[in-house]
Parts: sequence; structure tokens; C-alpha cells
Amino acid sequence: MNNIHDTLIVGSGLSGLAIAHFLEKKRPDMDIILLEKASRAGGAIRTFREQGFQAEWGPHGFLDNIPESRELLRDTGLDQEAQRVPLNNFLRFLCHNGKLIPLPQNPKKILTTPLIPFWGKMRILADLWTKPIMEDQTIGQWAVRRFGKSVHPLVDAAVTGTFSGDLDRMSIDSVMPGLRALEKESGSVLLGLKKKKKSSSLKNGLPSMINFPQGMERLIEILAKGKPIRFGTGVKKIEKKSDIWEVRTDDATFGTRALILALPVNQALKLLSHLDRPPVKKIPVSKIINVVMGFSGTAKVPRGFGYLAPERENRFTLGAMFSSHMFPGRAPEGQMLLEALVGGRRHPERLDLEDDDILRKVYNDLSRLMELPEPPLFSRVLRSTDGIPQLEMDHPALMNWLKKLAQKTEGLYISGFGWDGIGINDMIKSAKKTARIVAEGEYGKSETAAVKGVYF
Repeated sequence: MNNIHDTLIVGSGLSGLAIAHFLEKKRPDMDIILLEKASRAGGAIRTFREQGFQAEWGPHGFLDNIPESRELLRDTGLDQEAQRVPLNNFLRFLCHNGKLIPLPQNPKKILTTPLIPFWGKMRILADLWTKPIMEDQTIGQWAVRRFGKSVHPLVDAAVTGTFSGDLDRMSIDSVMPGLRALEKESGSVLLGLKKKKKSSSLKNGLPSMINFPQGMERLIEILAKGKPIRFGTGVKKIEKKSDIWEVRTDDATFGTRALILALPVNQALKLLSHLDRPPVKKIPVSKIINVVMGFSGTAKVPRGFGYLAPERENRFTLGAMFSSHMFPGRAPEGQMLLEALVGGRRHPERLDLEDDDILRKVYNDLSRLMELPEPPLFSRVLRSTDGIPQLEMDHPALMNWLKKLAQKTEGLYISGFGWDGIGINDMIKSAKKTARIVAEGEYGKSETAAVKGVYF
């Protein structure tokens, strides 16, 4: 076997590329190779361009509030290219009783928002004397118990906007481990957040959303540049032989002492299951369609990031992004771009509809919420093959299994889409941690889970 490398990374999505970046930074002498099944790097991160419109197949940006992501931008020079849109300056809307209502952007506005009735606002304060339940719960159960039924639609929207998921299936311990730790320690979420804010662990103000003039694919382009990636090389099996990991593909066998699986959860489980039986064969994924629509200047789209629709509103569209309001250059001069999301964990049947059906239903839905006097000048239905991993009630058991596997399987590292989260910041943070462990051999070092903000 001649293909022996210091480190082998399976997958050249954001996780694999970011791990390679941080490893090269720490150990420039290290011999690294990446194996990628597809013909391109980036995984779900991919930018769409046609007739002067620019949209995204996958994630539409990330927040600038994580040190690891800011470091990556500085290292690559992308901090000089990045387009930043402060959340403070742009409204986010919730579809409420068939109308777009601005979400409260600070605690004072919560007191006046029509999204929560007066009795509901008073009920939120009951969190102060509601004792924590130590066992895991669904996000829906947890939120209603702590803050009352009136917050359910808002939390629903937050889960929809992040995971296109179902809050009554997802695990609060998996999605918000930092917040849960704070709740258990302080006995109350509100008290815990107050203490955290006093200690300056939580900064005041809202972060900014980041994208790039060329779209999110620019991040991949820069990270992949110069990386030793073998495209069209899908891995069939991994096996430990003495102190070397053998990685078998269709036409070659590679060897390495440090094997990193930087793959989405379900792809990784296929390669791991023969090493130790996992508690689940696969986890659910949510698939969505991005409906790209370009409108003339007659369209009156509210100034803001976009809106989300809780399930109880019974809309066809999960929500929409007002893309040309957020980032300049997304539409030709005098026109505007909307990107509407369809499907999700609750409505996979909508993915099977024909494009014309989807376009008609989305336009009807949007035109009931804002003034769109003319049909779209441009429209495309983007059907990504990638899905969003759902961190549901079996996820904590899966993470415990993974931790035990890592402890007893030297030289194997797992970091990818859906393990520690699904956001770009989650993946970059996990990538740096993995690179540090590989470079420095810090096995089993525990870290306190961060308290994640909720930004709809």
C-alpha cells in the first residue's frame, strides 16, 4: 500500500475543508489528503446564478458571532470581501393570523408585540419558579412548560427557520445543550441568562449575517484552493490494521494514522456501523425546495430579512427570504429577489409536486402576505439532493455512542454535518476542535457547551 498519509479526511464539504485549513495552520508539515465522492467540493454549499439573479441551493449565510468563524475569515482574507448585514438594521417577520408582524428585536419590544397576548407575556415570568426537568424533552414540550403555550408559534418558527424541522420531535438537549446546562445550573432560563449577561459571557446587541458578493460558494472556492483533494473517490470501507487505518475506495486503498470522517451523520454511520453497532441506523433528514422568484419594481416587499410561518398558519410556504434587501447584487437593477422555502420535516409530500404547481402555490401564498401585483419575471425551483439532519429524541443516545467509540478507537475522528449541529458556525467550530485534537493529541478533552442565540 503506497498511498499512506499522516492524515486522511473523508469529505470535502465545509467540515472537511475547515479541518484541513486549521490542521495546515497548526502543522504545516503534515501530509494531508482529502477524498471526495462528488466531482466538486462544498457539499450542500452551492450558489445559483442565472439571468442576473443569484441565490443559494443551501445555506444563505452565517452570523459573525463565533470566534472560530471570524478566525477562518481572517486567515483566508475573506473578512475583507464579506458582506455584513446587521440584524439590528433589518426586521424579521412572523406570519401571524395571515399578516406579517415584525419579531421583537429586544426585551422591551416583547412587552408590546401582538405576537404574544398579555396573559402570555405574564406567563413567561413563570420560568423564574419552574423547576428544571433533568430528562430530555422535545423542544415544544420544554418551551411550553417553561414559558407557556403562547410562545409555541415563535419557537416553532425558530425551529423551522433553522432546521425546517418539527419542534415536537426535536430534542432540546441536542439542539440547545448550552441553554439546558444554564437552566439546570440556575433553576431558571431567565435567571441563568441574566447571570451570564452580567459575567459578560453574552454580548449585548445582535450579530450580523455574512455572505459574499459571489455567494456562499466563494467560501468553498477559497478553502478548497490548493488543497490535495481526490474527486470522484467514494469510500467503501474503513478498517484498522495495527496502527494504520485502511480506507478502501473503488480503485485504491489508502492508509493513514489519523482518519477523519467529515461527512453528514448518515453517510458516516454507513462507514462506522461495522466497528460498533450504533443505536440507530440513520437519523431523519428534512428536505426543502428553494423557490427563486424575481419581481419587477412594482412589488412591495417589506424591508427586512424575510419571514417565517408557524405550522398553525397553514401556509404552503415555510417562509421566504427577501434576498435582494439583504445583500446587494442578487437581482438585476430595479428588480428584486425572493427565495421561498417549501417542504420540510412536516410536509415532504410537497416535494413531489411538479414545478409549475409549486410556483403557482408559492406565488399565491406570497401575494396574500405582500403586494405582488405582477407574476414573477423570473422563477426557478431548486431541488437540492441534500437534506438537513434532524436532532430528534434519539440524538443524545447517538452522541453518547459516538463519544464512547472515539474513546476506544484511536486515530479515528468524526466531525461533520449534523453531529454537533447543522449551522456553518457549528461546523467551523467543530472543525477547529477536531484539528486541534489531531494536531496535539488532546483526546477526551471536555468543553462546556456554548449558549446559542436564537435569531429566527
